[in-house]
Parts: sequence; structure tokens; C-alpha cells
Amino acid sequence: MSEGVVSAVSRASSAEQAAQELAAQLLHPELGFVLFFCSAEYDLPALAHALGQVFVDVRLTGCTSAGELTPEGYGRGCITALGFDRRHFSIAATLVDAMPGFSLLDAQAVVERLVGECRSNNLAPIKGHSFALTLFDGLSSREEIVLAALAAALGDIPQFGGSAGDDNYLSRTHVYFDGAFHSGATVVLLVNTWLDFEVFSTHHIRPRQEKLVVTRADRTLRRVYELNAEPAAREYAQLIGVPLEALDHRLFAAHPLAVRINQNHYIRAIQQVHEDQSLSFYCAVENGIVLTAMRPGPLLPDLQALFDGLRQRLGPLLVTIGCDCCLRRLELEGEGTLGQVGDFLREQRVLGFNTYGEQFNGMHINQTFTGVAIGRPRQPRA
Repeated sequence: MSEGVVSAVSRASSAEQAAQELAAQLLHPELGFVLFFCSAEYDLPALAHALGQVFVDVRLTGCTSAGELTPEGYGRGCITALGFDRRHFSIAATLVDAMPGFSLLDAQAVVERLVGECRSNNLAPIKGHSFALTLFDGLSSREEIVLAALAAALGDIPQFGGSAGDDNYLSRTHVYFDGAFHSGATVVLLVNTWLDFEVFSTHHIRPRQEKLVVTRADRTLRRVYELNAEPAAREYAQLIGVPLEALDHRLFAAHPLAVRINQNHYIRAIQQVHEDQSLSFYCAVENGIVLTAMRPGPLLPDLQALFDGLRQRLGPLLVTIGCDCCLRRLELEGEGTLGQVGDFLREQRVLGFNTYGEQFNGMHINQTFTGVAIGRPRQPRA
């Protein structure tokens, strides 16, 4: 633990055994905080109880996932975790369970409380040495509301995060805080460290020429009923050249849509198609926006370029906490390259989860790989 972080994974299906296996890999005298990501297949009340039994004096937060990024590469149906040494990291966390009415004043109170808790440990100055991590209930459709307020309150503190999944069932997603799993809530963490780090976001999606205009939508539900004044699913199926009944998650991953802001494209990923030919999205959509048809480029070269740059700026990497969109995973599974990319992420010491959406500096985005890379200690700390 001299470098500050240790990772763990358990593939046990029993909540009690999984908790015991994590504890065997993580517990040590200087363990100050545990962050975990788990399959929604677990008995969540039993898992919450078991984790509380083995991590008695250690704070834990986490969420359910649509797949896990483990010390062994991509996982499914398991739980992976990171243990942080209190000598390297001061971590404060809180739960936001009233997201619809979350205001700037609420965000300022949250940030002040987190900053105060981190500052009390006298580890490193807050400015320039802290980042925020957000974990959302991935089916709450409240990311934009909370993120807008948090971004204003955080100021120069970089922020990233992911929306909890449930193994692509789109039924019920959870975040974990203070001994229990919660729906309709967000966990906000502030991480203060004297180690070098960089918050990042990348994607491999490239624009095509075709455009679609949202002509009827329900912004609150993130549901689009018409594209180009035609039934949304039918118009989308025609765009990508498939029968309406063929639409599924893998086609959504292979044929994404995006909104252009300035010179950048931000993916608005499709979640599901409904019987009335409407489309639900993972991200905010509203009447009048123009969606650009996109196509995936090479995924692995994009990741290789990302980590080459991170190592140039940070030196050898200690760990990367990654929020990897579930649609990227579906794309890799369809191509048969999940193992190859998983091996690369394992070599980079990436831990995290497959998400129902990612967050980056106040934006809610889709089909990205977003996270924080933390450098190894450049020299022993006095």
C-alpha cells in the first residue's frame, strides 16, 4: 500500500462470500475509503449488510453496473473495488436524494461540506489537488439538473462520474451510501490527494453527413416521438438501413446520434425503442435540436493515444478510475474484441464500471470513456 491504492475483485455469487473476499484483498491498517462497483444480480440488501460487517470502520460508496472493469479486465456478474490509503487520499462523500429540486444553494452547501471534511485532514491544499466523482441512479433522468448546479458550485475543481447500470435490464439501478443501496439518488465524492492526477473524457465516434431534427419530444422523460416529423424509430431505422423490428442495443451502439456544440459532438445515445415507435435516450433531448448521425471509429487506437498522453503528463500511472459506457462494451462484444481491449485496460490498471451515461465537468454525455488517471508517487512523501 506504499503507493496509495489497492484493487480487488470477487466473482462469488454469494453476497457474504463476495464481501469476505473483498475484505481479504483490501483491509489494512491505513485503509481509509473503499469505492466499489457491483453487478445488479447480487442480493443488494444482503450485500449491503455483508459489506457493513467486514468494513466496520471504513467508509464505502459505490453503485450497480452494466458490467465491471476489474483488475483482470472486463467482468460480468461480479464486484470490483478500490481501497484508498488515508496517507495519500482524503475522501469525503454525501448523498443527494432530492434531485428534482436540487438548486445552486443546495450544491454550494454540499461542496462546502465536502471541502470542509477533506480540509480537516490536512493532507493537501484543496485547490489544484482535488477532484469530484459523481455516481447517479442511471434511470433517474436527473443528471443534467444536479450536474448544472454542482458544476457552478465546484468552480475550478474537475468532476467526472458515471450513471449506475443494471446489466442492461433497464429496470432498477442503485447507488450505495452509508450502509444501504438507494434509488433516485446521487453520491457525490470529493477526493483530495497530493498525487498528480488528470480528469479526462474520450470517445471514438466520428460524424457522418446525415442529420435528424427532433420535432416532438418529452424532455422530462428523454423520449423522442418524432424525428423529421416522422415516427422516431421508423425514421432512425431508415437512416441506418435496417427494418424497424431489428432495432436493438447493438444497433444503437453501432449507429449513434450526437448533438454538435461549437466544434464538438456529444453523443445522445438511444436507450430503447417503444411500441409506439418512440425512442428513449440516455441523455437530455428536446424539441428542435439537430442530431448528427455518427459512426464508430477504431476504439483501441483512441484508448492507446489517451494513455500515451496521460503517461507523458503524469509519468507512470498508479490507477485509473474509468466510467465506460455500456454501449462501448456492446460494440466490442459485437466485434469480438472485448478481451483484447480488456487486456489493454488491465495493463493500464483501469478499475471502474460500464455505465448508463457519463459525466464530465458538468456535462452528461454518452458513449465515452471518462475518468481520472492518478500518477504514481514521484518521490517518497516526508
